[in-house]
Amino acid sequence: MGTRLYVGNLPFSADESAVRSLFEQNERKVEEVKLITDRDTGRPRGFGFVEMGNSEHADQAISELNGHSMDGRQLNVNEARERSGGGRGF
Repeated sequence: MGTRLYVGNLPFSADESAVRSLFEQNERKVEEVKLITDRDTGRPRGFGFVEMGNSEHADQAISELNGHSMDGRQLNVNEARERSGGGRGF
């Protein structure tokens, strides 16, 4: 099972393929990319999640891409934390 990363401060122009390409650099394996959009408007919210192939690739991505500039915005990349129980309950 891979490691899930939080990616914040994404440019609103970023799409899943651009994020995947960035994270796959240096032969890292990406399992899944999920960018979060506004439920009502469908517009990007500027963050998402990347599931890496293994924890070594996740650690490399964090060290290489946290603070990396993408279309003029510095990315915030770290290990995703599980949501605590106060959600809306779907």
